[in-house]
Amino acid sequence: MEKTPQYIYKIATQEQWQEAMASGIFKGAPIDLADGYIHFSTAEQAKETAVKHFHGQKNLKLVSVATEPLGEALKWEVSRGGALFPHLYAELKTSDAVNVIDLPEDDTGGHIFPEEL
Repeated sequence: MEKTPQYIYKIATQEQWQEAMASGIFKGAPIDLADGYIHFSTAEQAKETAVKHFHGQKNLKLVSVATEPLGEALKWEVSRGGALFPHLYAELKTSDAVNVIDLPEDDTGGHIFPEEL
């Protein structure tokens, strides 16, 4: 990877994010807890992640997180298709989220992303 992006993205359920906001810490979705790190995507990877893992799910949030405050806990590791994906080997402080928006679904079960991530 030439340059670390300024932001990475987590797709979470509304319930997961509400629980995180109540405690101030996002520990991860069940897959994150099972794998031992929080899965994130870059702006370029987020739509494919939604298709692969969240198709047909309602009440999702798209959480934008700045990479710099995550420090050494953020690792870039080879995953889907040989691409490098951001993995956070720590809990995420909800205060590190710079933006949280609804990720509405379309008529096909896909999701509508903002034009600019």
